[in-house]
Amino acid sequence: MTDELLDRLAIRDLVENWALWRDAGDWERFATTWHDDGVMMATWFQGPAKEFIRVTQEGWAKDVSILHFLGGTAIELAGQRAIVQTKMTISQRADVDGVPCDVVCTGRFYDFVEKRDGRWGVVLRQPIYEKDRIDPLQPGAGLELDSVQLAQYPAGYRHLAYIQTRIGYNVKRDMPQLTGPEVEALYQRGQTWLSGEAI
Repeated sequence: MTDELLDRLAIRDLVENWALWRDAGDWERFATTWHDDGVMMATWFQGPAKEFIRVTQEGWAKDVSILHFLGGTAIELAGQRAIVQTKMTISQRADVDGVPCDVVCTGRFYDFVEKRDGRWGVVLRQPIYEKDRIDPLQPGAGLELDSVQLAQYPAGYRHLAYIQTRIGYNVKRDMPQLTGPEVEALYQRGQTWLSGEAI
């Protein structure tokens, strides 16, 4: 088995462990998926991985329900660095004006990862938000969304932003989507990372 294949297997394992351990609340092992300077970018949080873990734990204590499901992974490997794109869905459950709802957002994790001292870890995780939807849990339940508020959010994560704002989060409104200048800038940052430069 070649070193490159071993690295690719380790990177895929890293991505899968991130989702499994985070969603299971296995915080000690989840912390091992990051490097010490790791950064998480999400609609509701942007900052150091250690802080992300802390606020995620706080959310758990308040019954904030956010889960992830992964699809295929593509890895661009350049020595001790890689850019990893993984198809994913983010599923969040919360009440919208008293109506229990699920929001499902489809997109990709775009990860800047690096091998340090023999261990692959996440340096930056930036989701790309492609499309989403909201559904009441009760079939036929009356759900009326504020169309003015809904229209304020980017199309790729409009319903996710709506539900997160309703439960008290400040949502970042210029996250990368399927197309647009934000995702093009992200791709450029990825190529810069692979060339050996700082993010």
